[in-house]
Amino acid sequence: MPFRFESLDIWHLANEYARKVYGATAKFPRHEDYGLKSQMNRAVNSISLNIAEGSAKGSNKAFDYHLEVAIGSTFEVVAASFRALDSDYVTKEEHKTLYDEGQKLAKSINAFRNTLM
Repeated sequence: MPFRFESLDIWHLANEYARKVYGATAKFPRHEDYGLKSQMNRAVNSISLNIAEGSAKGSNKAFDYHLEVAIGSTFEVVAASFRALDSDYVTKEEHKTLYDEGQKLAKSINAFRNTLM
């Protein structure tokens, strides 16, 4: 029997976003392994993991809390992508992808949150 989160489009979107972020951070300089690279990777992991954890909760209120955290983590990744752009770790095109996909994901999570109310 599959886990509930496996049927959620937002969980799949979050995993796709994680692949894009990991692809971008893989090219960061080595001195960022424990800095911005680690921060972005941890934040992007937090998105899908909070969706999964929240889906296991016994109430919509508890699930909503985890979705709120997931949105915050999405914002964190987008904000960090500006630092990556400013440091020339990503191109303008890569930044635009991270920005646009992050915005799409945050909107999708928020729309799903509205179905819980």
